[in-house]
Amino acid sequence: MNTESHKRIVIVGAGVGGLATGALLARRGFDVTVFERQGTTGGCASTFMREGYRFDAGATVGCGFQKKGPLDLLGVELGIRWPLMNCPVAWQYVSADVDLELSAAKQRILERFPSSRLFWEEQERVASLLWRLSGDVLPWPPAGPGDYRSLIGKAFSARAAALPLFRLMNASALRWLSFHGLDSDPAFLRFIDAQLLISVQTTAEHASALNAAIALDLPARGTHRLTGGIGRVAGELARSLQQYGGRVFCGRGVSAIRLEGKRVHSVVTDDGETIAADIVVANVMPEALGALLGKQSFFSPKAGKASRAEWSAFVLYLGVAENIFSGAADHMQIVEPEGALGEGRSLFLSVSPSDDSLRAPEGYRAVTVSTHTRPGPWFEAHEQGVEAYAALREDYTRRVMLLLSSRFPGIRRNTALLFAATPVTWERYTGRSHGFVGGYPQTSIFGVRGPQTPCGNLFLVGDSVFPGQSLPGVVTGARRVVDLVRRKFGDPVPTFADTTRDG
Repeated sequence: MNTESHKRIVIVGAGVGGLATGALLARRGFDVTVFERQGTTGGCASTFMREGYRFDAGATVGCGFQKKGPLDLLGVELGIRWPLMNCPVAWQYVSADVDLELSAAKQRILERFPSSRLFWEEQERVASLLWRLSGDVLPWPPAGPGDYRSLIGKAFSARAAALPLFRLMNASALRWLSFHGLDSDPAFLRFIDAQLLISVQTTAEHASALNAAIALDLPARGTHRLTGGIGRVAGELARSLQQYGGRVFCGRGVSAIRLEGKRVHSVVTDDGETIAADIVVANVMPEALGALLGKQSFFSPKAGKASRAEWSAFVLYLGVAENIFSGAADHMQIVEPEGALGEGRSLFLSVSPSDDSLRAPEGYRAVTVSTHTRPGPWFEAHEQGVEAYAALREDYTRRVMLLLSSRFPGIRRNTALLFAATPVTWERYTGRSHGFVGGYPQTSIFGVRGPQTPCGNLFLVGDSVFPGQSLPGVVTGARRVVDLVRRKFGDPVPTFADTTRDG
């Protein structure tokens, strides 16, 4: 490869954001190398084997694969045929006497909450406009005059349709609900809060109305399951990247990023090798990037809650007899009707499909059950010793299984395999400080962290930067990084080998 015409790009971390960025850049002729400390790709959206079961580690729902959705467009561009099956029900919500199947049609929601019709009509209009604005590359937060001109152009092209955006720009989701007189219905608020917690990492009181509009739209856009588990997304991206000439090294992380002034010139791998780099893209949390640079102050948290992830997860992995889930949706929320959400009081349950033989032994299903949890008590217990940590883990296991049993009687005695992951586990296997997962609480579209850094040839990607968590969000963020790299450095000059490889 002609390295004089191909900028050398190093990507730190093989999560979906890093791999999507790398594959898109490799397709355009950049010389891309990805380093991943773990033995597999995917990060929080990986899939792993245990005793004949294939479990999704964290992320479990395939969003964004709808026609013209972010993952669909990415697949078309990279030549990937995702191994998809449509889910007729995105997920089922169960709390006391409320039992709703969430899908493209909102009929069940309107039957249970008829006064919410006007709210859902406005939500659909706002979300459709936001999807349209971000369908290209949304230049937010703006990186310079060109981005401001682009934003003005997008707003002008939307004209009157953009008026609801201005009304909601500084509103919380709860304030938006109050516009429709829906802020005093406890059951409806519980339902909305549960949806927002899993998608924007906070509840209606704090969530940005615009972020909430997109989050509440995900079930309507449709969800999909991937044969073999959610880890297939990262696997297919890694294969595409390699097909375009890039390299992926798993089990080999980056221990330091070297600077000359405010420009990166190389990275140092865990085995001590120095790799020259013209551009570095870090698929890590901002604080972790600061540690790699030896300049933590570059990435100290910004003012406001929107800049930092605050939640981790407690996850149970179960191998359960499939008859327990007869007639149940593949994904389900089980929520206690009162009290704060998280900490075992609200669960997100994903059950492997019965017709996916890659996921579980015959007659059984691989099940991932997660609940939001604050990481502090887990690390305090871990420091106190094995007994304190084990006691806390057993207490959470008991709580989660008790709530599961309220919906699936007999699940405990029909469970052949059970083990847990805590914030300590997430920190160990993902490298995320305190096991923070799921992205930052999306409380405002202002003050969010973009992919730019104080170093002109160093960029961030992943769920810790705007637009945040979920496969659609991370992939949209990857496109933003690719756009910035191409604007700053131009596209490589094609070589003869490139043109013959592409046909």
